[in-house]
Amino acid sequence: MKKGILILGSALVLSSCVSKSKYTTLQDQYNETSDELSKTRMELAACLDNKKNASKEIDYLKKTNYQLLKNIGNMSTLSKKEAENLERSLEQIKEKDLTIQSLQEAINKRDSVTFALVTSLKGATVGIDDEDISINVEKGVVYVSISDKLLFTSGSSKLSKEALAVLGKVAQVLKSQPELEFMVEGHTDNKAVRQGASFEDNWELSAERAASVVRVLEKDFSIKPERMTVAGKGEYAPVASNDSAEGRAQNRRTRIVILPKLDEFYSLIEEGMEKAK
Repeated sequence: MKKGILILGSALVLSSCVSKSKYTTLQDQYNETSDELSKTRMELAACLDNKKNASKEIDYLKKTNYQLLKNIGNMSTLSKKEAENLERSLEQIKEKDLTIQSLQEAINKRDSVTFALVTSLKGATVGIDDEDISINVEKGVVYVSISDKLLFTSGSSKLSKEALAVLGKVAQVLKSQPELEFMVEGHTDNKAVRQGASFEDNWELSAERAASVVRVLEKDFSIKPERMTVAGKGEYAPVASNDSAEGRAQNRRTRIVILPKLDEFYSLIEEGMEKAK
C-alpha cells in the first residue's frame, strides 16, 4: 500500500515536472522502442529456427561425407584377387569386341562377293522375261529360279533347244567363280504324272529334270561335276498355291542354289582373329 502511494506520488511529481509536449515525445519513443523490440524478438526466433535447420543439414552432410569416405576406403582396399578378376573381365570384353569386329569384316567381304555374283547373273540374263527367271539372295545364299517353260516340255525331262541358251548364260557366270559350289533343284506342281509316262511320280520327274540340267552344264559348258549337286523336290516346296493355273506355273521350276563357301568364310574370321592378336 505504501509502495503504491509512493509510485503515485512519483508520477505526480514527474507530471508536475515534465511538460505535456515532452511527455508525448517520450511516449512516442517508448512505443517505437517497443515495436523494434517486438521485431527483434521475431527475427531472433527466425534465426533460431534457421540455426536448428542448419544443424540438421550439417548432421546429414557429416553422415553423407562419412559414408563416401567409407566407400572410397572400400574401393581403395580391393584385394589383389579382385583386382585380377577385374582386369581379366576387361580383357575378355576386349577379346569379344575383336571377335565381333573380325566377324563383321568377314560378313562384309562375303556380302561383297555375293553382290558381285548377283550383279553378274542379272547382267548375263538381261533380255529374259522377269516372270521366267528370278535371281535373289536369302541369308547369304544366291538363288536362280528358272521357269520350266524355258527349259522343258510339259511332263518331260528333256531340255529344249531354248534351254541351252538360258543355261549357257548362267554357266558363263558360274565358270567365272570356280570356287563356288551349287545345287540344282527340280520342282513340280501337285498334278499327278499322266498315265503311261516314263516317270512314276513328281519326285522322279523333278529329280530327272535337275539331273538333265547338271549333265548339260558338265558336257556342254565344262563345269566340273564335283561342284554340282542334284536334288528332286517334287511338289513339296511350292512358292504359290496349286489351286490356280498361275500358281502351278510358278511351282514348276528349276532352281540353282549357289552355296556360300563356309570354309573360306571361317578362314576369313580366323585371319581377322590372328591380325587382332
